[in-house]
Amino acid sequence: MSDTIRISKTTSENPDFINLIGALDKSLWERYPELKTDYWGNNIIELNPNVVVIYLENNPVACGCFKKYDKDTIEIKRMFVSLEARGMGLAQNILRELELWAHDLGYSFSVLETLYKQKEAIALYQKTGYSIVDNYEPYVGLENSICMRKQI
Repeated sequence: MSDTIRISKTTSENPDFINLIGALDKSLWERYPELKTDYWGNNIIELNPNVVVIYLENNPVACGCFKKYDKDTIEIKRMFVSLEARGMGLAQNILRELELWAHDLGYSFSVLETLYKQKEAIALYQKTGYSIVDNYEPYVGLENSICMRKQI
């Protein structure tokens, strides 16, 4: 494959990350218009120093980040791969990069939440070692949420 892929560790202030999560939000609200009020507050990214953006031929095409959940655990947030870059394994690259970064910072576990219609995401997470667990806060009682956990 001749496509040049570059992985960049950055922050939530990165304009490419901001644009990618804008596209993520748009795709989620198109797929789940009825859930916007239930979930909007869970997707606000305060200043986050743990962001990964993947560039394909210098174009930003994928992103993800993590934040501290508790002293041993991080939560994966804002995973997204643009339509034109899907099927290239970039989501796995993002996850691996985020998990290694969190491990280097002393974390032992990773949790994440996705929505039940995100069949591709659920399959990806299970393929990379995540197991479905009971919903954790703030997703307790939200039946559309699928929560997962992995030792990293």
